[in-house]
Amino acid sequence: MKRKKKVEKSSTKAHNPSWVRASISFPPALYRSLEGVAKQKKVSLAWVVRDAAEMYIAQSEKPENEHIQAAALPHAPATASSSRRG
Repeated sequence: MKRKKKVEKSSTKAHNPSWVRASISFPPALYRSLEGVAKQKKVSLAWVVRDAAEMYIAQSEKPENEHIQAAALPHAPATASSSRRG
């Protein structure tokens, strides 16, 4: 009886043991879109989500987008002048 050789999968987790695992819920349509991107690029859904998160952070750290950042965040803290309105 022939035995199949065990092939170890290259795992991102194996290369980055300090990474944090997260559980995220998506609306069904968004999830299907993410799956489509992953399939098209031949990568995992997790890779697509990490890539999108990195791009979001890089974009949001640009100084010219500070006003866009504050407007896009629903939980952005109120400024001192806006909190004094009556």
